[in-house]
Parts: sequence; C-alpha cells; structure tokens
Amino acid sequence: MASFDCQRLAKMTATALVSLKERADEFSGLDAETGDGDHGTAIVSAMTAVDRVAQQGTELKKVLGDMGFAAMTESCGSTSTLIGAFFLGMSDGVKGESLNAAETASMFSAGLKKVKEQTKASIGDKTMIDALQPAVDAMPANAENGIPAMLQAAAKAAATGAESTKDMVAKFGRARNLGERVIGHLDAGAVSTACMFDAFARGFTAST
Repeated sequence: MASFDCQRLAKMTATALVSLKERADEFSGLDAETGDGDHGTAIVSAMTAVDRVAQQGTELKKVLGDMGFAAMTESCGSTSTLIGAFFLGMSDGVKGESLNAAETASMFSAGLKKVKEQTKASIGDKTMIDALQPAVDAMPANAENGIPAMLQAAAKAAATGAESTKDMVAKFGRARNLGERVIGHLDAGAVSTACMFDAFARGFTAST
C-alpha cells in the first residue's frame, strides 16, 4: 500500500504549484471582488518557495519544517503566514520517514492545528479555513481506504467547503467591511485551498 514520504510530498507540491499557477488569475479575480485582488500572486509566491524546498528534501520532518519557513519568508501577507504555518504544523506531526494513512491524517491534522493558532477564523467566517478544515477532518474517516482515497475524500470536502463560502458574510480582512454585499462571492483563499488539495490527491499518485 502506498505510503507518504519525501518523494510523494515532492510530487504533491509540484502538482499543486502547476495547478495554482494555472488558476492564479482566477484567484486574484475572486479576491478583487471583496479584497485586495492579489491572492493569486500571493499563493503562487508562497507555494513556489514551498515546492523549491520540497524538491530537495530527503528527511520528511526536516523538509516540512523548511518548507514552512520558506513560505513565511515570502512577502505575501497572511497567505505566506498561513501556508507556512500549515507546513510547520505538519512537520510537528511527523514521526518517521514513511507514513501510513492514519499517520498521514495525523500529520495534516497537526498542520491545521498550527494554522488555527495563527488565525481566529472558524468554519463559516469565509476564509481558507472553510476549505482546509473539512479537508483535514475528512481524512481519518477515509484512512482505512488508503492514502490515495483519503486524499481524494479530502479534496472533495475542500471543494464543497470552498463552494459554501458563496453564501457567507466575511468576518476577516477587507471583505468584512462589505457586510452582506459579499454574499454571492466565493472566498479566494478557500478556493485556492481546494485547488491545492485536489492537486495533492493527483500528485500523490503521479508517475513522474
């Protein structure tokens, strides 16, 4: 059964970076509807730093930590902070170099915990948490089916979570100043998070 290791991680981040670049204009366009309009640039900058480190990693815990610090050194506001926290948290949750599905789920859970230490946002606040938390929460229930199926379930949950932001009123960022006028608009951070998890699922099983 497939396990999570540095090689799989590198494939996942490489696939995520390609997907995020392809949709960067879409993310910035969504962000422009309610915020600064720079989320596409920000998420690509953060993940470029993350992927650069991932491609050189040989020790799972160390490379995840280095990926987190690399993201945080990018000057892309809260995006770099939250993406960096996610990978730093995953590093905290790693024990060993080759993880089974349950251990992989625990690692992602540790990543979510670290993100939530950086933001007070919760489900329903129209942020990336609306996609990230459902994705991570979906993992343990699907762990017995193996990592590929578990990541696919996480991607599906993230997409559903991102779509749900359309009906929400924002509690953070510039969008919160718009009140109910943001209803009908998707949150850019939630959509890019869903994109990332979809790419993680595809990247894990990528042959090259």
